[in-house]
Amino acid sequence: MNISLSGKRALIGGSSKGIGEAIARQLANSGASVVLMARNVSQMQQIIKELDTSQGQQHQYLAVDFSNFEAFKSTIAGFFDTNTVDILINNTQGPKAGGPLEKSVSDYQEAFDLLFKSVVFTTELALKGMQQKQWGRIINVASVSVKEPLNYLALSNSIRAAVVTWAKSLAFDVGKEKITVNNVLTGYFDTDRIAQLNAKKSEKLGIPVSEVRSDMESRVPLNRIGDPAEYGYLVTFLASDQAAYITGTNIPIDGGLLKSF
Repeated sequence: MNISLSGKRALIGGSSKGIGEAIARQLANSGASVVLMARNVSQMQQIIKELDTSQGQQHQYLAVDFSNFEAFKSTIAGFFDTNTVDILINNTQGPKAGGPLEKSVSDYQEAFDLLFKSVVFTTELALKGMQQKQWGRIINVASVSVKEPLNYLALSNSIRAAVVTWAKSLAFDVGKEKITVNNVLTGYFDTDRIAQLNAKKSEKLGIPVSEVRSDMESRVPLNRIGDPAEYGYLVTFLASDQAAYITGTNIPIDGGLLKSF
């Protein structure tokens, strides 16, 4: 199967590193023009230089701060005043780790702005162009924790669960316009986020980081942590014409980590 995204334009959140960067690289490899969206301008500029342009793609970047919703709202609205996209990848950095007894109401509000409001607002703007074209792909980077909560990620568990149920409702409303909406449930991937969480767990338990990572790998049936490039392959398929009959779904990519169906 040859996946071609030639002529398509994608906006990818959190794409200066990790999973977002891997998605951007694979979409570009498949012919899409990509718009990177993150805080680290110098990193995005470097990635732009490295992205595939063999099919005449034109790549760019958009500097945003997801943790400041009002500033983000202004920046993203300005972008969509003069731009449309065919593919939207909703992805941000995760909120701070911690259990429910460690978090206050204000922590949940901040996480709501970061993980939910930014997604809904960006999607509403992107949908206008997709509806005009009668084609679109909305893919939300979520987590396996929406199905099996992780007690040390109370904020992420709660707010990402809201995102995936909202996405299911949206998929019903926009399906008739050939726009699909899907959630990817992320397992353990070799990213800075995992490294940070492992470092915090190492400090809390008083054990080496290497031991924390080994324990994490042992929990995965494939006995390893995922390569972000593998994530990019799945998202690229979901963004393609070949995935036109897949919508309203939660698709785990976790090496078999989830025990539930």
